[in-house]
Amino acid sequence: MTNQSNVLNEWKHIFKLDPAKEISDEDLDAVCESGTDAIIIGGTDNITLDGVLDLLHRIRRNHQIPCILEVSEEEALTPGFDYYFIPMVLNSKEKKYMMDVQHQAIKEYSDLMEFSEIFFEGYCILNEEAKAFTYTNCFMPDAADVQAYAYMAEHVFHLPIFYVEYSGKYGDPELVETVSGILDDTQLFYGGGIETKEQAVEMKQYADVVIVGNSIYTNIEEALQTVEAVKNE
Repeated sequence: MTNQSNVLNEWKHIFKLDPAKEISDEDLDAVCESGTDAIIIGGTDNITLDGVLDLLHRIRRNHQIPCILEVSEEEALTPGFDYYFIPMVLNSKEKKYMMDVQHQAIKEYSDLMEFSEIFFEGYCILNEEAKAFTYTNCFMPDAADVQAYAYMAEHVFHLPIFYVEYSGKYGDPELVETVSGILDDTQLFYGGGIETKEQAVEMKQYADVVIVGNSIYTNIEEALQTVEAVKNE
Protein backbone atom coordinates (compact mmCIF):
# COMPACT_ATOMS: atom_id res chain seq x y z
CA MET A 1 0.00 0.00 0.00
CA THR A 2 2.90 2.36 0.63
CA ASN A 3 4.11 2.25 -2.99
CA GLN A 4 0.56 2.70 -4.24
CA SER A 5 0.00 5.74 -2.04
CA ASN A 6 3.25 7.30 -3.23
CA VAL A 7 2.22 6.91 -6.85
CA LEU A 8 -1.20 8.40 -6.27
CA ASN A 9 0.27 11.33 -4.36
CA GLU A 10 2.33 12.27 -7.40
CA TRP A 11 -0.58 12.42 -9.83
CA LYS A 12 -2.67 15.52 -10.51
CA HIS A 13 -4.14 15.03 -13.99
CA ILE A 14 -5.18 11.91 -15.92
CA PHE A 15 -6.70 11.55 -19.36
CA LYS A 16 -9.30 8.82 -19.79
CA LEU A 17 -9.64 7.16 -23.19
CA ASP A 18 -12.60 5.03 -24.24
CA PRO A 19 -11.53 2.01 -26.32
CA ALA A 20 -14.97 2.02 -27.98
CA LYS A 21 -14.35 5.49 -29.44
CA GLU A 22 -12.20 6.49 -32.40
CA ILE A 23 -9.14 8.68 -31.89
CA SER A 24 -6.63 9.62 -34.57
CA ASP A 25 -2.93 8.87 -34.20
CA GLU A 26 -2.25 12.60 -34.15
CA ASP A 27 -4.68 13.24 -31.29
CA LEU A 28 -3.46 10.18 -29.39
CA ASP A 29 0.12 11.37 -29.65
CA ALA A 30 -0.92 14.82 -28.44
CA VAL A 31 -2.69 13.32 -25.42
CA CYS A 32 0.29 11.13 -24.50
CA GLU A 33 2.78 13.99 -24.92
CA SER A 34 0.64 16.57 -23.10
CA GLY A 35 2.31 16.20 -19.71
CA THR A 36 -0.62 14.34 -18.14
CA ASP A 37 0.43 11.92 -15.41
CA ALA A 38 -1.22 8.78 -16.77
CA ILE A 39 -3.77 7.38 -19.21
CA ILE A 40 -6.81 5.42 -18.08
CA ILE A 41 -8.34 3.10 -20.65
CA GLY A 42 -11.94 2.38 -19.76
CA GLY A 43 -15.60 2.88 -20.56
CA THR A 44 -19.09 1.59 -19.93
CA ASP A 45 -20.34 -0.17 -23.04
CA ASN A 46 -18.94 -1.90 -26.14
CA ILE A 47 -15.67 -2.55 -24.30
CA THR A 48 -13.88 -5.44 -26.01
CA LEU A 49 -10.49 -7.07 -25.59
CA ASP A 50 -9.61 -6.16 -29.18
CA GLY A 51 -10.45 -2.51 -28.56
CA VAL A 52 -8.44 -2.38 -25.35
CA LEU A 53 -5.41 -4.10 -26.89
CA ASP A 54 -5.48 -1.90 -29.98
CA LEU A 55 -5.45 1.29 -27.92
CA LEU A 56 -2.78 -0.04 -25.54
CA HIS A 57 -0.51 -1.08 -28.41
CA ARG A 58 -0.89 2.29 -30.13
CA ILE A 59 0.15 4.05 -26.92
CA ARG A 60 3.02 1.68 -26.12
CA ARG A 61 4.40 1.93 -29.65
CA ASN A 62 5.63 5.49 -29.17
CA HIS A 63 5.14 6.53 -25.55
CA GLN A 64 6.32 5.67 -22.04
CA ILE A 65 3.36 7.17 -20.17
CA PRO A 66 1.84 5.01 -17.37
CA CYS A 67 -1.22 3.10 -18.62
CA ILE A 68 -4.12 2.08 -16.39
CA LEU A 69 -6.89 -0.36 -17.25
CA GLU A 70 -10.14 0.44 -15.49
CA VAL A 71 -11.79 -2.94 -15.20
CA SER A 72 -15.41 -2.78 -16.36
CA GLU A 73 -15.55 -5.96 -18.45
CA GLU A 74 -13.84 -9.14 -17.28
CA GLU A 75 -13.39 -10.29 -20.87
CA ALA A 76 -11.33 -7.18 -21.64
CA LEU A 77 -8.77 -7.87 -18.90
CA THR A 78 -5.28 -8.31 -20.27
CA PRO A 79 -1.70 -8.12 -19.03
CA GLY A 80 0.55 -5.28 -20.09
CA PHE A 81 -0.83 -2.39 -18.05
CA ASP A 82 1.13 -0.58 -15.36
CA TYR A 83 -1.90 -0.36 -13.06
CA TYR A 84 -5.40 -1.80 -12.80
CA PHE A 85 -8.26 0.22 -11.32
CA ILE A 86 -11.19 -1.84 -10.03
CA PRO A 87 -14.32 0.25 -9.37
CA MET A 88 -16.59 -0.50 -6.44
CA VAL A 89 -19.80 1.42 -7.12
CA LEU A 90 -20.86 2.52 -3.66
CA ASN A 91 -24.25 3.97 -4.66
CA SER A 92 -25.34 0.97 -6.70
CA LYS A 93 -28.53 -0.71 -5.53
CA GLU A 94 -26.95 -4.08 -6.23
CA LYS A 95 -24.21 -5.82 -4.25
CA LYS A 96 -23.08 -7.15 -7.63
CA TYR A 97 -21.41 -3.86 -8.56
CA MET A 98 -20.03 -3.27 -5.11
CA MET A 99 -18.40 -6.65 -4.53
CA ASP A 100 -19.42 -9.59 -6.75
CA VAL A 101 -18.00 -8.37 -10.07
CA GLN A 102 -14.74 -7.47 -8.35
CA HIS A 103 -14.57 -10.82 -6.60
CA GLN A 104 -15.10 -12.71 -9.86
CA ALA A 105 -12.49 -10.65 -11.71
CA ILE A 106 -9.85 -11.34 -9.06
CA LYS A 107 -10.79 -15.02 -8.83
CA GLU A 108 -10.44 -15.59 -12.57
CA TYR A 109 -7.75 -13.14 -13.61
CA SER A 110 -5.45 -12.55 -10.64
CA ASP A 111 -2.68 -14.38 -12.53
CA LEU A 112 -2.73 -11.57 -15.10
CA MET A 113 -2.25 -8.87 -12.49
CA GLU A 114 0.16 -8.41 -9.63
CA PHE A 115 -1.62 -7.15 -6.54
CA SER A 116 0.95 -4.39 -6.13
CA GLU A 117 -0.47 -2.93 -9.35
CA ILE A 118 -4.14 -2.94 -8.33
CA PHE A 119 -6.09 0.00 -6.94
CA PHE A 120 -9.66 -0.36 -5.74
CA GLU A 121 -11.77 2.75 -6.34
CA GLY A 122 -14.78 3.72 -4.31
CA TYR A 123 -17.01 5.09 -7.06
CA CYS A 124 -19.94 7.45 -6.49
CA ILE A 125 -21.82 8.14 -9.75
CA LEU A 126 -23.78 11.40 -9.62
CA ASN A 127 -25.29 11.80 -13.09
CA GLU A 128 -28.64 10.07 -13.53
CA GLU A 129 -28.38 10.38 -17.32
CA ALA A 130 -25.02 8.65 -17.52
CA LYS A 131 -24.75 5.17 -19.02
CA ALA A 132 -22.68 4.06 -16.05
CA PHE A 133 -25.41 5.20 -13.63
CA THR A 134 -28.01 3.07 -15.42
CA TYR A 135 -25.72 0.14 -16.13
CA THR A 136 -24.77 -0.28 -12.46
CA ASN A 137 -28.34 0.39 -11.25
CA CYS A 138 -27.46 3.36 -9.05
CA PHE A 139 -29.65 5.56 -6.93
CA MET A 140 -29.11 9.31 -6.84
CA PRO A 141 -27.46 10.16 -3.51
CA ASP A 142 -27.87 13.51 -1.80
CA ALA A 143 -24.95 15.47 -0.35
CA ALA A 144 -25.16 13.69 3.00
CA ASP A 145 -25.06 10.31 1.24
CA VAL A 146 -21.97 11.29 -0.73
CA GLN A 147 -20.22 12.46 2.41
CA ALA A 148 -21.05 9.19 4.13
CA TYR A 149 -19.72 7.20 1.16
CA ALA A 150 -16.49 9.20 1.30
CA TYR A 151 -16.15 8.43 5.01
CA MET A 152 -16.79 4.73 4.34
CA ALA A 153 -14.25 4.67 1.51
CA GLU A 154 -11.51 5.84 3.84
CA HIS A 155 -12.47 4.54 7.28
CA VAL A 156 -14.45 1.37 6.56
CA PHE A 157 -12.98 -0.03 3.34
CA HIS A 158 -9.60 1.77 3.50
CA LEU A 159 -9.70 2.39 -0.25
CA PRO A 160 -6.87 4.35 -1.86
CA ILE A 161 -9.27 6.25 -4.15
CA PHE A 162 -12.71 7.85 -3.79
CA TYR A 163 -13.94 8.76 -7.27
CA VAL A 164 -16.66 11.40 -7.61
CA GLU A 165 -17.98 10.65 -11.10
CA TYR A 166 -20.36 12.94 -12.96
CA SER A 167 -19.73 11.10 -16.24
CA GLY A 168 -20.19 13.71 -18.96
CA LYS A 169 -21.81 16.36 -16.77
CA TYR A 170 -19.95 19.08 -14.90
CA GLY A 171 -20.41 18.58 -11.19
CA ASP A 172 -20.96 20.63 -8.06
CA PRO A 173 -17.70 22.22 -6.83
CA GLU A 174 -19.17 22.85 -3.39
CA LEU A 175 -19.92 19.15 -2.93
CA VAL A 176 -16.44 18.21 -4.12
CA GLU A 177 -14.99 20.71 -1.65
CA THR A 178 -17.04 19.19 1.18
CA VAL A 179 -15.92 15.68 0.27
CA SER A 180 -12.28 16.79 0.17
CA GLY A 181 -12.58 17.90 3.79
CA ILE A 182 -13.61 14.40 4.82
CA LEU A 183 -10.72 12.53 3.21
CA ASP A 184 -7.19 12.43 4.60
CA ASP A 185 -5.41 9.32 3.30
CA THR A 186 -7.81 8.36 0.53
CA GLN A 187 -7.18 10.28 -2.68
CA LEU A 188 -10.12 12.22 -4.15
CA PHE A 189 -10.54 11.75 -7.91
CA TYR A 190 -12.97 13.97 -9.83
CA GLY A 191 -14.28 13.13 -13.28
CA GLY A 192 -17.09 14.51 -15.39
CA GLY A 193 -17.85 17.26 -17.86
CA ILE A 194 -14.54 19.11 -17.79
CA GLU A 195 -14.35 20.94 -21.10
CA THR A 196 -12.24 24.00 -20.25
CA LYS A 197 -9.09 24.76 -18.33
CA GLU A 198 -11.14 26.98 -16.01
CA GLN A 199 -13.33 24.05 -15.01
CA ALA A 200 -10.27 21.87 -14.50
CA VAL A 201 -8.68 24.46 -12.23
CA GLU A 202 -11.90 24.89 -10.26
CA MET A 203 -12.17 21.17 -9.49
CA LYS A 204 -8.43 20.79 -8.84
CA GLN A 205 -8.79 23.21 -5.92
CA TYR A 206 -10.50 20.37 -4.07
CA ALA A 207 -9.72 17.10 -5.87
CA ASP A 208 -6.33 15.43 -5.68
CA VAL A 209 -6.63 14.22 -9.27
CA VAL A 210 -8.74 15.57 -12.14
CA ILE A 211 -9.84 13.14 -14.87
CA VAL A 212 -10.54 14.50 -18.35
CA GLY A 213 -12.26 12.24 -20.87
CA ASN A 214 -15.11 13.27 -23.16
CA SER A 215 -13.58 16.56 -24.26
CA ILE A 216 -10.72 14.63 -25.87
CA TYR A 217 -13.25 13.60 -28.50
CA THR A 218 -15.20 16.86 -28.71
CA ASN A 219 -12.53 19.57 -28.38
CA ILE A 220 -9.01 18.19 -28.23
CA GLU A 221 -7.36 21.62 -27.97
CA GLU A 222 -9.39 22.56 -24.88
CA ALA A 223 -8.72 19.15 -23.37
CA LEU A 224 -4.97 19.50 -23.81
CA GLN A 225 -5.00 22.89 -22.11
CA THR A 226 -6.37 21.33 -18.92
CA VAL A 227 -3.04 19.62 -18.23
CA GLU A 228 -0.94 22.74 -17.75
CA ALA A 229 -3.81 24.48 -15.99
CA VAL A 230 -4.07 21.68 -13.41
CA LYS A 231 -0.32 21.27 -12.99
CA ASN A 232 0.08 24.99 -12.31
CA GLU A 233 -2.94 25.26 -9.99
